[in-house]
Amino acid sequence: MSQIDNIIIQVRARLQALAIKLWLEPYYYDGVGCVEDEIEKLAESFSSNLGISKSNCKLALTELQEGALRKLACRKEFEESGMATFSVRRINNQQGTQNIVEVKCPLTSLGDELHTKIAQALDIIDSNRVKCIASGKIVDSQRTLDSQGLKNNQQLMVIISEVDKTAVQNQEEAMYDRIRKIKMDVEAIVDSSRQLFEMEDQDGNPVFLPPAENRALLMGMSFYEKARAAMKREQFDEALILLLESDEKFVTCNSKFLESVDNYALVNLDIVWCYLCLKNVTQLPDAQRRLDICEKSFRRSYGDNLQRLITLKGEGCPEKALIMRLHLLQGVVLFHQNRRNEAYDKLITAGTELEALKVDDGSVIALMEMGYEPHEARMGLRSCSGNLERAINFIHERRTKLKEARQNSKKERKLNKNLTSSNKEEKDWVNPRSVCTLMEMGFARDVVVEALKRSKNDVPNALDLLQTNADELSRSLPPAQNADSDILSQLQQLGFTEDLARVALETTQNSLDKAIDFLIKTHGSETELMAAMERMTNAAVATVASDQYEGPSTSSGVNTLVTKALGKAQKEMESLKAYQRFTEEMPDNENDYLDLPLVQEEQILAEYKRLLEQ
Repeated sequence: MSQIDNIIIQVRARLQALAIKLWLEPYYYDGVGCVEDEIEKLAESFSSNLGISKSNCKLALTELQEGALRKLACRKEFEESGMATFSVRRINNQQGTQNIVEVKCPLTSLGDELHTKIAQALDIIDSNRVKCIASGKIVDSQRTLDSQGLKNNQQLMVIISEVDKTAVQNQEEAMYDRIRKIKMDVEAIVDSSRQLFEMEDQDGNPVFLPPAENRALLMGMSFYEKARAAMKREQFDEALILLLESDEKFVTCNSKFLESVDNYALVNLDIVWCYLCLKNVTQLPDAQRRLDICEKSFRRSYGDNLQRLITLKGEGCPEKALIMRLHLLQGVVLFHQNRRNEAYDKLITAGTELEALKVDDGSVIALMEMGYEPHEARMGLRSCSGNLERAINFIHERRTKLKEARQNSKKERKLNKNLTSSNKEEKDWVNPRSVCTLMEMGFARDVVVEALKRSKNDVPNALDLLQTNADELSRSLPPAQNADSDILSQLQQLGFTEDLARVALETTQNSLDKAIDFLIKTHGSETELMAAMERMTNAAVATVASDQYEGPSTSSGVNTLVTKALGKAQKEMESLKAYQRFTEEMPDNENDYLDLPLVQEEQILAEYKRLLEQ
């Protein structure tokens, strides 16, 4: 941040405190213009009060006056013609705010027209490369500007996807194309019937939610993971777009799950971090809003002053790194609001917390030489105040806890997959953990599922139904069906074994489509899927070859069936490939978000403390 920006913040605050309006008399007259003598007097007064040189005060006053006059002219134009003016700040990952241009566009226009006008103003040939951000939201190309809450005289943040010379030589994709492919991959993975993604809490326990909400949260968390990977590469422009995509998915959820974990808080925290790393303060109101959301979430999850967290995990809990970053960002936002004393206090707090989080490099190396991963070493040492022996115990306890949680939840996870396969409708969803709980009391699975459906997953009510109406619940269940011999024959013609095909039909109540889905899902790997597809193709070829004996109708029926089955298999294949692409740069460490290097935090802390002490 430049010194003149620091001065403008202080001068603007002083003007507001004194209710001075630079666009009115005696500082400005219509038809005459700026009154230099009055600006000089004001600069001298401000210089004495703020301890800033008179020349710098005058420079800031002149810039603020010109900005106010531009806004007034734009407001008049909007009232007369309906043409809105936007101040567009182009953000570059390396240089921050590169240039500012004015773009005019009616609020009744679609976002696509605004993108086109911005592209023209910035000499960008392809408007698809333009990502426009207003008040912390990506502007939708297919919706009108006023329906998205855009206003005249609003400042917009614009990210243009670029391809540098190295990228061109390596034929790498432009940012917008990478993001488009990430979105396609995430949708393919989340919509796969294989449940390639599962949600866990920090202790490795599975989290179960109704299908629609589960989908939204999985997509939100998937975009967040990709954003974190981009942040590690210091591609903060790409990370910001992915974080805003994640934010859109999270805000569609009404579940109390969001109130019990810190996932949404982390999205908001990292959005503000990207604003800062991109050197963009135009999103200041949005930054304040997001930090407030984050702080409330942390208080709810961790308790005031982290009491709940410390009770559970001890004084050295690694989550303190997140609290430190929150306090640092709060200090930065307070600085830009010219609340300098409050900003300084927050930065001092963040500095103290940062020092406590530092670990000895020699200790990290010592643990790595013992075979521990770098992230395990850092988190173990941070959690144990740098004590090597206690850090080793922490790492082993953490590993054991995760292993036990995942082992103990195997039954629930398997049951969830079965229930999800047979109940696609939102209204039919039942919580597998509740099913397991009631089955452990001695009730049959199918009757338990029916009771939970009727009670809308209320376990006490479901238990009451099971105890008082068990016979009626049993009678309401569809009768068990044996495998239909005709459909069984068709599945065998596709190359599936009789035993496996029979299980599929009995599980799906003789639904051919569901049985094919079931059978394709039994092929866990890409290699197994390829083999199954080859068997189905060979079955079709064999049937065509036997036409002269059985007639063309058999060939036609089998080919139709093969086409349908191959289509399903191909979709699953695409999901597996999407999953492989997605996980290529994902860390093995599920607590990667807590493993902050602290280098950038230390630099930002020093920069803003210096600005406050000038």
